[in-house]
Formats: sequence, structure tokens, C-alpha cells
Amino acid sequence: MIDQELQSALILARSTSSPQDIVDLIPYSRFIGAQAKVAESGILYWLDRRPSNIGNPTLPAIHGGVIGGFLELAASIELLYSSEVSGIPKVIDFSLDYLRPGRYKTIYASCTVLRQGKKLVNVAATAWQDDFSKPIATARCHFLLP
Repeated sequence: MIDQELQSALILARSTSSPQDIVDLIPYSRFIGAQAKVAESGILYWLDRRPSNIGNPTLPAIHGGVIGGFLELAASIELLYSSEVSGIPKVIDFSLDYLRPGRYKTIYASCTVLRQGKKLVNVAATAWQDDFSKPIATARCHFLLP
């Protein structure tokens, strides 16, 4: 079962259209500076530039692990916010394709729940910077529901 603090945050986030309430509960999201809000096309996630997220100071570029963690986090928040779950879903598979360097500027992401069954949920996530049609990374995440 979901603990009481998370359950209360989920109810509040849905009733106030504020997925950021869920994001704020996760220490890793605070560490990398992840943020979320409801937009016209769904939830928009973003990661403002932060020196601690740089992996290659020569370019400079955001560390690939930060991008991957950000997309997994976004997929998790998407599932928690948009679905009625009775427990915390577990990631059972995560695949990530890096398509372009994540330059030292804001990264945006959006997610889509592709399929939700009784036990398994598939979520796709896309990250971009200047142009949605030129993603820097895409991910597919499979969750096991409790």
C-alpha cells in the first residue's frame, strides 16, 4: 500500500492540478532540480540548468545519467499522477536512447502512458531542449503494479 504521506500528496496533486506536489516528495528530484506542471497537452516536466548536472564540462553537456534519471522520474510521476494506483509501481524495465547531446540549458520532457493493464504499465518519455521535434533522448519504461 502507499504510505499516508504519498497518498495525501497524490490526492492533493490531482485536486489542485499540481504534479509538482509529487515531485517534491522525491529526494532525487530535488537533487537534480526536476519540476513539473500541467500544460495543455499533459504534464510538462523540466530540468533547469544546474552546474552539478554537468557531465562533460568541455561542451558543456548534461550528464547522461541525469537525463536518464530525469526521464525515469518523469515516467514514474506520470503514472502516479494520471492513474489510480493502490501501491507504488516498480520499474521492471527501462530502455533509453540518447539521440543528441543534452547541452547546458533547460531540458523538457513529456510522457505518454501507452498501455495500462491489470499488472503492467508501459510509459514512453521524450526529452528535448529547443525543439520538440528534435529530441535529445527517448525512453520506454515498464512498471509492475502492486
